[in-house]
Amino acid sequence: MDGSLPPLMVSSGFFPAGGLLESLIHISNEVTSIEKFPSVQVKNISTMISRIRLLSSLFEEIQETSGTLPPSSVLCLTELFSVIRRVKFLIESCKEGSSLWNLVQTEFVSNQFYVVVKEMGRALDILPLSLLNLTMDTREQVELLHKQAKRVELFLDRREIQRGDELLQLMSNRADKNIKNKGSSDYGKVKEILGTIGLRSPLDYEEEISKLEAEAEKQAGTGGLIVVSNIKNLISLVSLSKTVIFSEEKNQKIKEDQKLPTAHLTSRYDQPSSSQSLILNIPDEYRCPISLDLMRDPVIVASGHTYDRSSIAQWINSGHHTCPKSGQRLIHMALIPNYVLKSLIHQWCQENNIPMVESALSSSDLGRSSSKRKLCANAVDHISASKAAADAVKMTAEFLVGKLATGSPDIQRQAAYEIRLLAKTGMDNRRIIAEAGAIPFLVTLMNSHDPRIQENAVTALLNLSIYDNNKTLIMSAGAIDNIIDVLQSGKTMEARENAAAAIFSLSIVDDYKIFIGARPRAIPGLVRLLGEGTTAGKRDAAIALFNLAVYNVNKVSVVLAGAVPLLIDLLLDDKAGITDDALGVLALLLGCSEGLEELRKSRILVPLLIDLLRFGSSKGKENSITLLVGLCKDGGEDVARKLLMNPRSIPSLQSLAADGSLKARRKADALLRILNRCCSQSRNPVG
Repeated sequence: MDGSLPPLMVSSGFFPAGGLLESLIHISNEVTSIEKFPSVQVKNISTMISRIRLLSSLFEEIQETSGTLPPSSVLCLTELFSVIRRVKFLIESCKEGSSLWNLVQTEFVSNQFYVVVKEMGRALDILPLSLLNLTMDTREQVELLHKQAKRVELFLDRREIQRGDELLQLMSNRADKNIKNKGSSDYGKVKEILGTIGLRSPLDYEEEISKLEAEAEKQAGTGGLIVVSNIKNLISLVSLSKTVIFSEEKNQKIKEDQKLPTAHLTSRYDQPSSSQSLILNIPDEYRCPISLDLMRDPVIVASGHTYDRSSIAQWINSGHHTCPKSGQRLIHMALIPNYVLKSLIHQWCQENNIPMVESALSSSDLGRSSSKRKLCANAVDHISASKAAADAVKMTAEFLVGKLATGSPDIQRQAAYEIRLLAKTGMDNRRIIAEAGAIPFLVTLMNSHDPRIQENAVTALLNLSIYDNNKTLIMSAGAIDNIIDVLQSGKTMEARENAAAAIFSLSIVDDYKIFIGARPRAIPGLVRLLGEGTTAGKRDAAIALFNLAVYNVNKVSVVLAGAVPLLIDLLLDDKAGITDDALGVLALLLGCSEGLEELRKSRILVPLLIDLLRFGSSKGKENSITLLVGLCKDGGEDVARKLLMNPRSIPSLQSLAADGSLKARRKADALLRILNRCCSQSRNPVG
């Protein structure tokens, strides 16, 4: 089970890790207790839960031995906690997010599961099975899991891929020709696809539209224009399909009712009381599963089911800890308002003249619910909470720093990697590692010719720099020049990108913004990474440049390094996912004449900014309008004329002036005045 490198062990002491094991068992049980799977990624989720269930058995057996653990085991278990937490977040994202968007993104989501399994395999690399008192069955199962994780391949569900492709084709058909003119065949196909992911009623469609709108807002700042446009097209398709599909079903039902005998119609519609008729015709999805009455204040419980607040509060306060509908144990007692359903119920009540009076909990109900939530909150993870855990980290850090100082290259590589992992898990760990004297040795190891030693050293410094006091220690150790060397010519792309992230972290301190910007290779290195890095690397580089460009003295350096064309290209790249970050840097560069001149040279920037006024996030819209105002002022007549010639610009500005944030409204009004003056001057030329 040990990796290619020998495990590092403390010869004179092993560490208790009770709190860590309790946290691992707790979060593993949360994952394995998931019963209702989402309608997408079923295979990946079920396989992942099986892996976590096996690990849970390992954790429980280690806990039952009541022994102490070697340091490499503590590090492995800490990394496994991080992996399982990511698994939980990933599964919850599939359950709670848009099923339709997850279907279209099948390859991307599947790759996330694949990456997590690979991380699980890397964590198990440093698990010293030979030092743990395990049964033969458990040992063999963990070894098998480790082997499977190391050679696992990306799994793509062919049916989901096919459905996603069919959905994209239907969207393409709508773009080519109005779908209404194609009869009901396309809507039948849409209904079939949506049915496979659990969308069968009007309420299902409404909830999916709400989830898509939330996804669009989330992607507006990171996903790029194409991603947001695709989500908007999906919303349009689902909304239109809902109207057509359920209108046809309703019309068909009316036709069938018209064929019924008159007596039956009388008994059905001529009720002695209109209120009784309405009560009998409440849609099932608007009834509380407990009381079967109309829900006045719908809330969602931990299982994902919705109930009326008063009914479910009474259920919980009577001592129940399970979901009444599914029987699933509730992992928390929070009652989350279901605003989408509440809005639909409110609309239905208005249409049917039913008074909408919200139910309210009594003060005693609230008190009992609050106390139960507090009791539940105490079960959250507590890895570094106890003194024993802090002592274990201190002993591990001191031992590993000793290996950094005197070990062979193989030992240094492993020690730097374990410090890198240990520094990921909390502020206390970062403080303790720095106090153990790790920073000067990590600074030296960034000059290593070994790619892994260099990568582990710079990443460990990045993790340590998150703790504010460590920023001063890192700068005092002369780390910045070595970090810039790695940024410019690191032996792996991950090392270069983590060097950029370290510069971003250090430049949060104002004094260091000037100090780092004055280094002649720092800003060019970040700009180069904008063009060469991965998605994460480009984002780190853009955020670091933003931090540095806050100071005027650095703005010119950013422009001269060639950042402007690269940042504009990133606005077009929907895969880069850094729209807001790129816009923020460009808006700062307006503050120097060199930046303004470079921005005005671009032929594609103005149309892009107009589109971002429509599809961008709130922050993106603010930066877009800031850029447009800056481009049009003080000799920007050519840009103003381009805006006047674009048919989308004035409606977008008027919409922003009416509905945008305070800053956006003020900027939009200013730009409209500039355009109005430009238009007046063109009609009444001087001379």
